[in-house]
Amino acid sequence: MQKQREHWGSKIGFIMAAAGSAIGLGTLWKVPYITGENGGGAFVLAYILCTLFIGIPLFIAELLIGRLAQKGAVATFSTLTHPASPWKAAGWFGVIASFLIMSYYSVIAGWGLNYVLMSLNQFYRDCTPEEIENAFTVLSQSGDITLFWHFAFTALTVGIVYPGIRNGIEYWSKRITALLLVLVVGLCIHNLSLPGFSQTVDFIFSPDMSKLKPSSILEALGLSLFTLSLGQGIMITYGSYMRRTDDLPKTAFIVSSMVILAALLCAFAIFPIIFTFDRPPQGGYGLVFKTVPILFAKLPGALLISTAFFSLFVFTALTSSIALVEVVVATLMDLHDWPRKKAALIVGSATFIFGIPSALSGTNLLFANWPELYGKTFFQTVDDFTTIWLLPLCGLFTAIFTGWRLNKLVVQEEFAQQTTMLWFFRPWKFFIRWIVPTAIILILLQHTGCINIDGMFQKAE
Repeated sequence: MQKQREHWGSKIGFIMAAAGSAIGLGTLWKVPYITGENGGGAFVLAYILCTLFIGIPLFIAELLIGRLAQKGAVATFSTLTHPASPWKAAGWFGVIASFLIMSYYSVIAGWGLNYVLMSLNQFYRDCTPEEIENAFTVLSQSGDITLFWHFAFTALTVGIVYPGIRNGIEYWSKRITALLLVLVVGLCIHNLSLPGFSQTVDFIFSPDMSKLKPSSILEALGLSLFTLSLGQGIMITYGSYMRRTDDLPKTAFIVSSMVILAALLCAFAIFPIIFTFDRPPQGGYGLVFKTVPILFAKLPGALLISTAFFSLFVFTALTSSIALVEVVVATLMDLHDWPRKKAALIVGSATFIFGIPSALSGTNLLFANWPELYGKTFFQTVDDFTTIWLLPLCGLFTAIFTGWRLNKLVVQEEFAQQTTMLWFFRPWKFFIRWIVPTAIILILLQHTGCINIDGMFQKAE
């Protein structure tokens, strides 16, 4: 007899869990620095439009097939077709992506945990900017310390997934997501008094369309899919725990709106500080772990602000890591009928072990010749492999599967369950069939160097 699948205890519980998964490290550090690299307001506008017209349709598709099958990412495709279906590859792309992302995500989050402790100890006191910046270099080159925090964050994540959906993921997601929203709003309120706040408003809300290149639009699209946790099997898995009384389109719009709002709030939590001290709004990991601590040290109440920021960093990582681990756990439970606790412990152990080379990428303790052979560290190699290949491929196949492979009447019936937005089915069907696959294919072609979209438009002009 098939086991009864566990469901979310409440609609707000699912919304907070889904929003927490989407509001991850990408929202906190990736949105600000990519926005800085692409000219500010025009890129923000492109990001919002990509989220509305491409991100939301794919978001609905992933929730829909997950709820329809009541299975995890891999079993969903075989349940909706047949056990030997090649469409299962789409699910495996998502599961493998979630596993790989978690393996190095916990390294980054572990650095965040370390910086919470360093902030409480006021590590920046009586230090020069060079010494504060060098603290991250010392950390990244300290394999033992990085491994310790990598293990601590992985254990924390597994501890939340271990009890199940209602008692673990939903219970903690509601609290952690609410807390991270309070923290980011608090930082934004603090930044209202900084001289760089008005410059941030101009930077974000005054689009200069001349700075927006076609490749920037593709970058905005990729960022939209990344920040919505699409192409990772997460929303398929979370959708499988939804009840048929839940309004799919409405839920997708609510979660996506929360992600957009969180992305803007994160920008206002960082950019006013950057502009106040006349620093460039770019930098990636360096922006968070090198530049920002230098600037915090110059502000009144540095202890509180720095600790709050890095606590926010850890909370955003945690709400996403819970979802990443759950994708793999649910797959093992579906395919091998494992109990949750066994699956959670095995997945946690496996991601920790596979993450060891990423944790040691700043040292010469393991794979010392990797950068010479591959042109980047093991950490960067895994990151690029997942973001350039696995996530777009999973998203592409999911869109094609939902738009073309599934019976239209079945899809329409599932879409219509308890929804007040039935009018949205026709435009959604058009976007999931044509616009989403075309956009993702363009991303793949651009990232792999098969096309140069900027050059193509220049020739057209």
